[in-house]
Amino acid sequence: MTAPCAQPRASGAGPTEAHVVVAGSGLAGLTAACDLADAGFAVTLVEARARLGGATFSFQRNGMTVDNGQHVVLRCCTAYQGLLDRLGSSAGMDVQDRFHVPVIAPGGRFSELRRTDAPAPLHLASAIARYKALRPADRVRVLRAALALRSLDPDDAALDSHSFGDWLVRHGQNDATRDRLWNLITVAALNGDVSQVSLASAAKVFRTALLDAADAADIGIPRWPLEDLHVRPAEKYLLERGGQIRTHSPVRGVAPVRGRFLVRLDDEVLDADAVVLAVPPETAARVCPERAGLQQWRLARLGVVPIVNVHVVYERPVTDLSFVAAVSSPVQWVFDRTAAAGLTEGQYLTVSLSAAETWLAAPASTLREVFLAELGRLFPDAATTPHSRFFVTRQRRGTFRQSPGSNRLRADQHTALPGLVLAGSWTATGWPDTMEGAVQSGHRAADLVFTQLAGGVSR
Repeated sequence: MTAPCAQPRASGAGPTEAHVVVAGSGLAGLTAACDLADAGFAVTLVEARARLGGATFSFQRNGMTVDNGQHVVLRCCTAYQGLLDRLGSSAGMDVQDRFHVPVIAPGGRFSELRRTDAPAPLHLASAIARYKALRPADRVRVLRAALALRSLDPDDAALDSHSFGDWLVRHGQNDATRDRLWNLITVAALNGDVSQVSLASAAKVFRTALLDAADAADIGIPRWPLEDLHVRPAEKYLLERGGQIRTHSPVRGVAPVRGRFLVRLDDEVLDADAVVLAVPPETAARVCPERAGLQQWRLARLGVVPIVNVHVVYERPVTDLSFVAAVSSPVQWVFDRTAAAGLTEGQYLTVSLSAAETWLAAPASTLREVFLAELGRLFPDAATTPHSRFFVTRQRRGTFRQSPGSNRLRADQHTALPGLVLAGSWTATGWPDTMEGAVQSGHRAADLVFTQLAGGVSR
C-alpha cells in the first residue's frame, strides 16, 4: 500500500474561534470532523437523516444488529484502519494473517486462492496454478495477463478511457477467466463487470491490492457491527472534543458572504468560516454556489450502481466457512454474520450482490426463491435446514459508476471558493469508491481547511 495513513493533527493546532460546518456523516464527514476537532476548530456536524453513518450503518431488526451491507477492508486500506486505531475500535476488525479466499466453483467443486510468503507478484503464482475453478491452460492465461497488468500505471490518465474487459480480451482472456477470476475481484471492488469498468480503476485495484505487495490483499472482516466499529466511536470522539452534532438537518444552500459562509438549514442559518460538503455529488452540485465552480453536468454523468444484500437466518449452522465466494452463480459472496449480529443460535448468512441492477427492483419473493435454492446448492445442509428469517436490503446508491471515463468526471476536493471543500469517495481521491477512499477524502478535506484557515501545510 503506497498511501500512508493520515494522522490526526495535534489538539489546539488551529484557531479555536474558527467554526467549520461539516455536512454529511458518512465516513468522509466523520473523518473530516474528527480531524478538524483535533486541530482546535469548533465543529458542527450536520446530517440530513435521523442517524449517522452515511452509506455504512447498522440497524436493529427482530433482536439482531444488521449492517446495511457487507463491507470489508484489505490490509492496504491503511487510512480506514488508522481511523479505527484512533477511535479505539480496531479490535472490531479481524484481518487475515494471510490472504485466503475459499471459492465454490461450478459443479460444487471447492477451490481456494491463498498467497504464499514469496515476494510479490510471486506470492500468488502458486494460488493461480492450483486454482481448480479454471482449466490448467486458463490458469496460464491469467498469469500472463497478471504480469502485463503489473506494468500499467494507474495514474496514467489515458487508461481511464479504456475498458478493463477490452484490455483482458487483448491479453488472451476468455469467458472462463473473466467469469471465474477477474470478475471475482472486479465486481466486488469496483461494483461492475470487467466490461463496464475503467482500465485505470482496475489497474489501481489489482496493482495496489494484489500485485505490488505480498500482504496488501489480506482481508479484514468486521467482527462488530458498523455502528460499533466506527459510527458511534466517531460520534463519541467528536463530542468529547467539543463538536456539535445535528441530525434531521439537511443543508439547503451554502452562500459565501465577505470571506465566510452562511449554511442554510430548514430551521436556521449557520455562520461558518469554512464548510466541508461530505454529501453525494448531486447534493453538492445543488447546494454549492455557482462561484464554487462545480460542473454539474460532470457530476450528473457519474451515475450510480446499486448493491443488494440478501439476509437469511437458518435454525442451525449450514457451513463452517466465515466467508466464501461463488463463481458462475447468482451468489457472489457469502458471509457468516451470526456473532456480529448478536445471535447465539442458528446461523445468519448475508449474500452480497454487487453490480445488482438485475436484483434492485426484483420483489423479495423472487429473491427468496432464487437465493434459498442457490444457497441450498452451494451448502447442502442449507437445503434441509429451515430458515427463521429472510429479508433484503437494497442500496440504490451503492457506488458511482466506475466506467471508462469516470475518473475525469470526479470533482477535485478544493473548489474555486477557499474554505469550501468537498469530501466523499466519489471525489478525485485516486481510489475506487470504497471506505478507504472515503476516509482518505475526509483527511484531505480537513487538510485543505486547515491550510486555508490556519496557514498549515497541506500534505
